[in-house]
Amino acid sequence: MNIHEYQGKAILKSFGVRIQEGIVADTPEQAVEAAKQLKEDFNSDWVVVKAQIHAGGRGKGGGVKLAKNLEEVKQRASDIIGMQLVTPQTGPEGKKVGKVLIAQDVYYPGESETKEIYMSVLLDRAKGRNIIMYSTEGGMDIEEVAEKTPELIFKEEIDPKVGLQGFQARKIAFNLGLTGEANKEMVKFVAALYKAYDTTDSSMFEINPVLKTSDNKILAVDAKVDLDENALYRHKDYLEMRDFAEEDPTEVEAGKSNLNYVKLDGNVGCMVNGAGLAMATMDIIKIAGGEPANFLDVGGTANAETVKAGFNIILQDPNVKAILINIFGGIVRCDRVAQGVIDAYKEIGNIPVPIIVRLQGTNAEEAKKLIDESGLKVYSAIQLKEAADLVTKVLS
Repeated sequence: MNIHEYQGKAILKSFGVRIQEGIVADTPEQAVEAAKQLKEDFNSDWVVVKAQIHAGGRGKGGGVKLAKNLEEVKQRASDIIGMQLVTPQTGPEGKKVGKVLIAQDVYYPGESETKEIYMSVLLDRAKGRNIIMYSTEGGMDIEEVAEKTPELIFKEEIDPKVGLQGFQARKIAFNLGLTGEANKEMVKFVAALYKAYDTTDSSMFEINPVLKTSDNKILAVDAKVDLDENALYRHKDYLEMRDFAEEDPTEVEAGKSNLNYVKLDGNVGCMVNGAGLAMATMDIIKIAGGEPANFLDVGGTANAETVKAGFNIILQDPNVKAILINIFGGIVRCDRVAQGVIDAYKEIGNIPVPIIVRLQGTNAEEAKKLIDESGLKVYSAIQLKEAADLVTKVLS
């Protein structure tokens, strides 16, 4: 589950990570009041107005602006709130900005130069270990650094049996070229960041940039956080951070029906029970000359209600030219699924695209007979090749 920058920073702060302080605002007027509060609390004459969406690269898209006075704060907030922000991570359609974070200025002059650092904590699935990835080349162009100068990106593996060790945090600070007070601050920062990541059961914490200020403080200027949805039962308070407006509405609707749905760009909708079978079904669709329009796993207890919900979700996609239902009857009997398909079809009414139903397993023959004798515009199959041939037939 992705969360906004201001929410990620709140989590970091609760674990002792120093952050760029800020106040979230929904309107330009609230933005001005937030700027006044930051002046009072942190003596911040300038502020940064930052769009809050679930995507990186906001600065490149015009979603992060510096404001040097209250008039500029109001103007910048007016420009950003409500805009369709397009970044390299949103796709060409962009995302509508609903709120902004008014953040304190941390690039103030002082005894030394400021320094931007990249740092993230995530799981290396190949090694089964968490890693801290970091670079001296923080800022907006970290992707370019990774592509052109990968030697400037370091990785520190964490043994899950013992966790982050002190010498590893010191090694990171040393590799970043920090000395004196900044070195000590970075060691504390790394330890607190890893604790936040580990304790919250997150999939990723990405801080870009981590800033060494001119007075040698180390703080998080940004926070991109991905919480592991499978562990949210242990962190029910974080569920309140979910912003449904940032998610695909069809995927949200599918979740309410306990369906695992991911929209794709193809022309054949698929409804399957089991993630592995769903992946194989998408391969079959491609072999047959089509392109999968979605990933949809209805789980192990497919019935009329789940099939109906699946139909309604798939048919919202105007690109769908056919639907392939591929069910293995192990936990659930195939004839019951077939009856569920028939009942759902009749309840929905006219379905404008052909439907192919492939049922294999317990009572598969009885299921095929039910489908064939239903009088509906539904093609039945038992073998996988039959289903693939039917996909080719209805698309041609």
